[in-house]
Amino acid sequence: MHLHAIDIAIIVAYLVSTVVIGYWVSHRASQSMQNYFLGGNTMPWYMLGISNASGMFDISGTMLLVYWMFVYGLKSVWIPWLWPTFNQIFLMVYLSAWLRRSKVMTGAEWIKTRFGTGRGAQLSHLIVVIYAFVSIIGFFSYAFKGIGKFAQTFLPWHLSANEYALILIGITAIYVIKGGMISVVITEVVQFFILSIASFAVGIIAMAKVAPDMLHRVVPAGWDNIFFGWHLNLDWSTLLPAANTKIAQDGYGLFGFFVIMLLFKGIPISAAGPAPNYDMQRVLSAKDPREASMMSAWVNIVLTPPRYFLVIGLTVLAAAFYGPNLRAMGTNMDFELVLPYALGRFVPVGLLGFLIAGLLAAFMSNFAATVNAAPPYFVNDIYKRFINPYASPKTYVRLSYLASFAVVVIGVAIGWKVTSVNAVVVWIVSGLWGGYTASNVLKWYWWRFNGYGYFWGMIIGIASALGLPPIVAQVPFVKHLLATFSINMDIVIIFPLVVGISLIGCLLGTLLTKPEDEAVLKDFYRRVRPWGFWGPILKKVLAEDPGFKRNKDFFRDMFNIAVGIVWQVSLVALPLYIVLQEYRRAAITLGIILGTSAILKFTWFDHLAVREVETDKAAAGDK
Repeated sequence: MHLHAIDIAIIVAYLVSTVVIGYWVSHRASQSMQNYFLGGNTMPWYMLGISNASGMFDISGTMLLVYWMFVYGLKSVWIPWLWPTFNQIFLMVYLSAWLRRSKVMTGAEWIKTRFGTGRGAQLSHLIVVIYAFVSIIGFFSYAFKGIGKFAQTFLPWHLSANEYALILIGITAIYVIKGGMISVVITEVVQFFILSIASFAVGIIAMAKVAPDMLHRVVPAGWDNIFFGWHLNLDWSTLLPAANTKIAQDGYGLFGFFVIMLLFKGIPISAAGPAPNYDMQRVLSAKDPREASMMSAWVNIVLTPPRYFLVIGLTVLAAAFYGPNLRAMGTNMDFELVLPYALGRFVPVGLLGFLIAGLLAAFMSNFAATVNAAPPYFVNDIYKRFINPYASPKTYVRLSYLASFAVVVIGVAIGWKVTSVNAVVVWIVSGLWGGYTASNVLKWYWWRFNGYGYFWGMIIGIASALGLPPIVAQVPFVKHLLATFSINMDIVIIFPLVVGISLIGCLLGTLLTKPEDEAVLKDFYRRVRPWGFWGPILKKVLAEDPGFKRNKDFFRDMFNIAVGIVWQVSLVALPLYIVLQEYRRAAITLGIILGTSAILKFTWFDHLAVREVETDKAAAGDK
């Protein structure tokens, strides 16, 4: 594709200015590990929320959302429950506060607050560090493949997708490695505003160019209906047969069953808390638990409208004008390229450069957040804890530079071999997270769960996530099931199997070993105040402090999660209806957003300050 000189100038100016800004603010990061990894816990919640949203507004994920929207229509709003997107509601309602109360730097360091310093805790600490590196490298590979595909379509030099990805990663690494969290957050805020402006512009272009009747002629019946039955019931056979083929390959034909499985899969993953990546780092960077909760809520508000204005705008333009080109590709159509094709065809000079700069910003934000999340696990959780606990702050920061560079090198090496963005996503959400779920649910809600249980649950879960898929795929019953029904093996079979095996490891590791030290459990319970199965510890705490108040928010939290999920889905649906010019549906959706917002104001937001006062008093009772 040929870019106009104006567009090229905008892109180059953006890349240069980002590096300059990021490097300029980097001097503060070198003062201490707390500054480098968590920004000194001084950054306001709204900046952290925008930064987190910017990191989630990644180019690989946006390419997937456009592909899903194109093929599955408005029903695609449910497919991101694969990740699951509603984990942000669990964080908003209670888990961000619980995590921030621990006052630690990483997920691995958190293990000490829950399991102490014994042998089981040390094993748990080690497995969290390993998992963090594996998951961060997985997300790195996902970003690497997406930006390469995108850049090869747009940038004017004749390089391979991997070569483009390598160049852009090198540019971003300049300020990420040097600047740490402060540099990442400030550049991400700038990048997010660039991307948001461009996203709203694409939605407006789609509204101006594509009338509703025009769109209805090029998509199957039911494409614009967000609701679904047991079957998907979208027939592309006369419009774009390759889309039917893709639906069969994805295994989403029994759509109602698929969404139910996503819900049952997403609830335990969300209840486990954030994985040890940039999302957790933003929570730990907040000033206090209340601001951590507000940050997680803010992510939903600032991320969803601009992202889905862009997604639906590009999808509508591609569906209306690019159908013949897609049909010409036959069954070899790469739906992950719908986004760059739509951009190149319909966005005017100037705005195209601005939008490409914005999407590059999305990649750089996601990449920066991912890379910045990795060094703490090496420097703080390995080097400082086991090798040299008395090194100078400068030594720790320099090792952080080295760790960041190592993550970049390893991620590039793996990403170079990956062939599909979707393939990486499926492995992460069905396999890797399956191995993570059981141990990280039990750690919050069951007092008896110990470090040995955590270690064996994680290691068995991760091993089964890596080894089971090729074995299960050869089982005759599974082959018959997959051939008979359009279902996704990874979601319906692999994930529950991995969680079940991991749960067995958790229970055996826990029940065959001693409980954790009573003092550690009481300190954790006072500090974090979780609800759940903590009865024996509660009795011991009350014996020492009769004025201690246990957390009675379980039913309030569950109600707020249910309302919050409706609120989040409505935030997704509103920009879709606006761009499709379905103004009646948009008005109804806006009413739902306002109603659920009012409920959450009284049942969640107003309760935040009260909850933290009670927690502070409970923690002070031990002193």
